[in-house]
Amino acid sequence: MAARLLPDTLVRALGRWWDENARIYADGTPGAHAVRYTPSRWAQITPWPSALAATACEGDAVISRADVASAVADALPREAFTEALVTTYVWGKGKRGTPGGSGPATLARILAYDGLDAALTLAVTALSEQGSQAAYAALYRQVPWLGPSFFTKFLYFTGLARPPGQGPTPLILDRVLSRRLKALAAETGQASGHDPDGAIAAWVWSDGNWSPHRYGVYLSFLHAASHRLAAGDAWPTHARPDLLECALFNTTGTIS
Repeated sequence: MAARLLPDTLVRALGRWWDENARIYADGTPGAHAVRYTPSRWAQITPWPSALAATACEGDAVISRADVASAVADALPREAFTEALVTTYVWGKGKRGTPGGSGPATLARILAYDGLDAALTLAVTALSEQGSQAAYAALYRQVPWLGPSFFTKFLYFTGLARPPGQGPTPLILDRVLSRRLKALAAETGQASGHDPDGAIAAWVWSDGNWSPHRYGVYLSFLHAASHRLAAGDAWPTHARPDLLECALFNTTGTIS
């Protein structure tokens, strides 16, 4: 995969995605990527960030990546890391959050953990002083109920405000993206003969609990693939790597 990066079929699919979304993401970032959420479903959550609509509001609200990035950038100097986590979590969950369900209920369990502030502080420090993989390792299996699918969202938005001390910037890695990588790895393994039945790809890119090393591999791959795409004709030359992450998340069924 490191040598091939992206197959031609996926490059063409991403080109189509860009043609359809170029106006929305004209600045080369996924800042306009917005989600809907229902504030009242999160009424049990404290602290509740001011960047989110009040939980007393009826109906749905919308928050974009740019909105979350601004909120996290405001929270970090105040060391309001828990507030930043709540913002990124609600954005990540979107409309899937239901009262007492996996969204609000799980977040409440995370916030109740005594070691949460210390873990978030350690991760932010590791990101600034060492890099994205070290920050990932600082949160890996450290906070009950807080898995990589959501703590990489916290790292991603933190990294936009405070770039890592070295190495690639953090990106979101969740189940959807791991399945994209699994499909790519399976296709590469079959073409090369190293993994004809996709068993290795399925093991390496499981649906969760990716090791810090695997996260580092993911970042290296996506950053390199983004640069390679930008050198071609189907992708904007000014695109950031997180635009590729956003596109992969939203190109269901176009990889395999």
